[in-house]
Amino acid sequence: MQAWWTMVRRELGGIFGSWTGYVVISVVLFLLGLCFVNLLQALNSEPTEQPVMELFYSTYYFWLILLLAAPIITMRSFALEKYSGTFETLMTTPVSDFQVVMAKFTGAMIFYMMMWLPLLGCIFIVRHYSNAPDVLDVATLGSTFLGIFLLGALYMSLGCFASALTRNQIIAAMGAFALGISLFLLSFLSISFAGRTGWLAQLFAHFSLLEHMRDFARGVVDTRALAFYSSLTVLFLFLTHKVVESRRWK
Repeated sequence: MQAWWTMVRRELGGIFGSWTGYVVISVVLFLLGLCFVNLLQALNSEPTEQPVMELFYSTYYFWLILLLAAPIITMRSFALEKYSGTFETLMTTPVSDFQVVMAKFTGAMIFYMMMWLPLLGCIFIVRHYSNAPDVLDVATLGSTFLGIFLLGALYMSLGCFASALTRNQIIAAMGAFALGISLFLLSFLSISFAGRTGWLAQLFAHFSLLEHMRDFARGVVDTRALAFYSSLTVLFLFLTHKVVESRRWK
């Protein structure tokens, strides 16, 4: 446990010790602020019964942040280690391959969740000036951040997998972005199958990230969504572990 936590702190130190972490946080703050201003202007011009968090998820800002930030956060996880020559040194330390993979993933997840903390400030501002208690409903807020966490876990595991396949950070980021955008585009297939019956329509409905996040923003926690994100996250972490383990076969 001590070795795992040491590697997690090392991973976080690598993120904050380079330009990557500060650029990501700066861009996320800018996009969150821009989205917040646009939502306030829209609410002032036309009232709506939709929760503020649901309005936020329905904008392209959230998905833009996720699709761009995840590859940048994870691109250095394994690729930089291989490029700098520290990967073999790391793997010869008395830690298992599983601990290395989980430490990289945990470090990326901690930074990812820290990245979303300013969103709480936006919600508190709306709550303060609107005098609407429903804006800061604890259950809805909890389900919203649960959705952010689950979606982030999936994309962080996907990014770790892409980074483990190469020693070039740019290729790792491009690979993670390609896989992430492909998974996101499956949501639009479910829209095209809306109203239809059959196993194909049901299958694409389960892959709809848009519908999953809309439910989380409304305060609805569906066990099918939990199983979907957990299964895919475990799958990509398993594949990452196998890629890291494959060095012994060479």
